Amino acid sequence: MKKQISYLMIAFLATIVGSSGATPDKAAMEGKEKAAWQAFKDKNEAEFKKVVDKDFRGVYDQGISNMQKELDDMKKWDMNSFEISDYDMFSDEKDVVVATYKVKVEGTYDGKDMSGTYNAGTVWKQENGKWMAIFHTNIKPAAGQ
Repeated sequence: MKKQISYLMIAFLATIVGSSGATPDKAAMEGKEKAAWQAFKDKNEAEFKKVVDKDFRGVYDQGISNMQKELDDMKKWDMNSFEISDYDMFSDEKDVVVATYKVKVEGTYDGKDMSGTYNAGTVWKQENGKWMAIFHTNIKPAAGQ
């Protein structure tokens, strides 16, 4: 019986996140977002590349980024923690999801304190049955915002 329940749960999750073309649910996409942040925090390039597309682009207050720059910047970060809140997403296409959220970061970049709460957004695209981040941005709001 336990085995049958496990199979049922796997089938259910595959329906939500699988390659059926259906947009995944909010919790599944937030999980992918957290996985990308965790891999970055842990400086784990292999795990990062599992959820971030090779043709990735990013826009930050320090400039424009691609995959190689993200990997280079990953080495300069000493992130102690991150916490995602206010996660929201929408999709007008079966293979594209746009997510927005806040992320509280504790850490330094190249020795400079970068701790704070950032407004963030990620565009996800389903390719070959896998959801991959293709665009990301995060920026600290102006003082008083």
